[in-house]
Amino acid sequence: MNNRSYNQYCGLAYALELLGERWTILIIRELVAGPRRFKDLLNGLPGISTNLLTERLKHLEQHGLIVRQVLAPPAGSTVYGLTDLGRGLEPTLIEWGKWGSQFVPANSEHVHILTIGSYALTLKTFFRPELAQFRETYQWHVDGELLSITIDHGQLYIQQGLSQQPDTIIHTTIEVYLQLLQGAISPQQAVDQGLLQIQGQLVALERFLACCAINAPA
Repeated sequence: MNNRSYNQYCGLAYALELLGERWTILIIRELVAGPRRFKDLLNGLPGISTNLLTERLKHLEQHGLIVRQVLAPPAGSTVYGLTDLGRGLEPTLIEWGKWGSQFVPANSEHVHILTIGSYALTLKTFFRPELAQFRETYQWHVDGELLSITIDHGQLYIQQGLSQQPDTIIHTTIEVYLQLLQGAISPQQAVDQGLLQIQGQLVALERFLACCAINAPA
């Protein structure tokens, strides 16, 4: 018997054996929007060491939750992505995020702000499909990172990188992005203050926020 095992005939105990180590769940969070390079994972996990990240990735790969692959030229980068088994955790993580959101501090003064890719799960956590009965693709350029988001009649699709023929292209910073989601600033205010540049209709961004804003009525 592994001395780190709970040795219990219980699904929750086995889940905790696989995922209960520090940083493991957050690595899964980082991969929700698609495969990422090792250095991208480091950027999205401030405070983790390279050795510990390597160890956690190896653990997840050995248990079939993630897969490592080399992208075709000219990229040629090694990336880590979720397997079907790993993606099966998404509904559980969304529920954890909903529960945990009640403990998030009112401001980010003493905590790390993450990248837009790290917050992909946040969009899924607060997504309101009943308000999303339209189709629109948004391409967010935030602090050098690209995130493509499609709302399609009650469904939300998120992927890192460029999208083909986006309806709306937005350039801003992660701080402004979070303020928009939290309702601390409106799209019009962000544009007027030079904090956001948009190619497309401002009303499209307003529709997006109505579906995904953190503080909108459920």
